[in-house]
Amino acid sequence: MARFLPIFATQIIFLLFLLSSFTKIQVHGYAKTMNKNLMGLKKEKLTHFQIYWHDIQSGQNPTSISVVRPPTNTSTNGFGIINMIDNPLTAGPEMSSKMVGRAQGFYALASQEEVDLLMAMNFAFIEGKYNGSSITVLGRNPVFSKMREMPVIGGSGLFRFARGYVQARTHNFDPKTGDATVQYNVYVMHY
Repeated sequence: MARFLPIFATQIIFLLFLLSSFTKIQVHGYAKTMNKNLMGLKKEKLTHFQIYWHDIQSGQNPTSISVVRPPTNTSTNGFGIINMIDNPLTAGPEMSSKMVGRAQGFYALASQEEVDLLMAMNFAFIEGKYNGSSITVLGRNPVFSKMREMPVIGGSGLFRFARGYVQARTHNFDPKTGDATVQYNVYVMHY
């Protein structure tokens, strides 16, 4: 029995070598390199969405609320304000347009000198084949620039391994209420 043990161990090592070569898996301690085909990832594609983001701060049912307000004497531009959002995403610029999802997350006024937002939000889709999938946007938004660009840093569902960018343009803004509608062009690479 003892003389079969080295032969058996050699066969196991050889079998593991063949298995790792066949599946393209390399083990490095706690992590392993995998073949993307084994996860069902097919050819990468580029998808473009044009959607409208509605930031509603007024009325009975606001979708954007301030959760942090700094002392009034510290800033002239609102530096430090943080808003949580659950904003509608629609196919057209009117609120009556078909709702395709929600933008959920927060934005913070992150500049002491300009009106620049740090935005962290998920575009959670509720319509069509993208229902249940989301795209994550994280970046700087200088709100008074005509066009702003922020990165897409990931996603879920049909947008696993997503990357790309969004371009935001203000469609309309009411300075009395703070309500805004922003057109988002989303360009996302995904499988």
